[in-house]
Amino acid sequence: MLTCAAMRELLDRALDTASARGASYADVRLVRRLEESIAVKTGRLEGLASSESEGFGVRVLVDGAWGFAASHLLTLDEADRVAALAVRIARASATALRRSVVLDDRPPAHGRYETPVAEDPFALPLDVKIADLLTADRAMADVKGIAFTDSLYRAQREWKSFAATDGSDTEQVITHVGAAIEANAIDGDEHQRRSYPDAGGAFQAAGYEYVRSLDLAGQAERHAEEAVALLSAPQCPAGRTTIVLHPSQLYLQVHESCGHPTELDRVFGTEASYAGTSFLTPDKLASGFRYGSDLVDIVADATAPGGLGTFGWDDEGVAAQAVPLVRAGIFVGYLSSRETAPRIGRRSGGAMRADGWDRIPLIRMTNINLLPKPGMSLDEIVQDTDDGLFLASNRSWSIDDRRLNFQFATEVGYEIKGGKLGRLFRNPTYTGITHEFWRSCDAVGDERSYVMLGTPNCGKGEPGQTGHVGHGVPGARFRNVQVGVGKW
Repeated sequence: MLTCAAMRELLDRALDTASARGASYADVRLVRRLEESIAVKTGRLEGLASSESEGFGVRVLVDGAWGFAASHLLTLDEADRVAALAVRIARASATALRRSVVLDDRPPAHGRYETPVAEDPFALPLDVKIADLLTADRAMADVKGIAFTDSLYRAQREWKSFAATDGSDTEQVITHVGAAIEANAIDGDEHQRRSYPDAGGAFQAAGYEYVRSLDLAGQAERHAEEAVALLSAPQCPAGRTTIVLHPSQLYLQVHESCGHPTELDRVFGTEASYAGTSFLTPDKLASGFRYGSDLVDIVADATAPGGLGTFGWDDEGVAAQAVPLVRAGIFVGYLSSRETAPRIGRRSGGAMRADGWDRIPLIRMTNINLLPKPGMSLDEIVQDTDDGLFLASNRSWSIDDRRLNFQFATEVGYEIKGGKLGRLFRNPTYTGITHEFWRSCDAVGDERSYVMLGTPNCGKGEPGQTGHVGHGVPGARFRNVQVGVGKW
């Protein structure tokens, strides 16, 4: 790892070379990433991995076009070479330019940001973390009828230095951790699972104190018993009904049908072939398109405590902020960049992030949060429901490229009758059209059910990038939703 003085010299050298070669603007990111993962399967340590990478990327603007180049060699000669290469790429790109890049006029970024961490996950001995997983794993395996179990833990820390020719200079240290357990029951060709707190893991910007707060061992037996019970539970009935979504499902609904369609690069077609476009075209912003009911307030908040999309500045040096996307059901904003925001007469919302030092920044979700509403807890929403289904924990999903037509399957469903949870159902699914679904929302939980969850594997871009994004959600109720039957 470079000393502070050597790092400063490398950043300055890259910017000076880019400017000397003709760049009207340049920025450089130097990133060091440390990752650790542990996997336990049916009482045995299945996998243990630790990795570290370090490098820098230079982005330049020449003749209205972008150029980008990167390297893992942290030398001054390499800074010259990479910066010059980025300029050559930009100049070549300008020959086929359809629209010149115009950046908004954000002020120079200065300062330091660090994720608040009470217990450093990388300082904690491995045997402690392994023992915590094994304890939870054994508690699941002890339940009669469980065929196999999985437990996982992951942590990531990034040290990021950013500088730009406009005088920006920032330092950030971002730490993310997460863990999960999963119990699997099998009877013939019937396979059921129950995960906690989420399939694939629940993640936050925090230290190991977050993993301890999940109480994996304390939750293990109940979820394993539910997996076994699902084997003999009746199939979820089909038809139209009221559904109440637990946060473990609602956060993914927000991710797929609210987060992705508000990415402005999708709207303008620069993110199309891999991950699709969006139905939220600019005319809908101008016309006050009704996205949901009056209860639906959605915000992209990069300042939210604990979120995977929380930081000090994005990878363009734009300060973290809260950007309204839907206000009282009306579509009011996008996730944007310094390049895309001026096209709709706005300034960047600070949503540009890259997956490491060797990737160019893309518009990514920050923390896309459905804001809680005072009045009812999630339990009280259930009590207020005469007839319907309570759905939790995603099992599978699909949604079209424009983010309109979707289908979700959940691990578990409970009948709601007279305000009480009743029979357990297996293989529940529900389908809908995004704006019709959110317009049917007639109850949103208060702070008592509000929780910050995260998606550490959001894919986007070519070459592909994996983004860490957050979602703060309570529970919520939706009326007249089509529910179906599925089997895996």
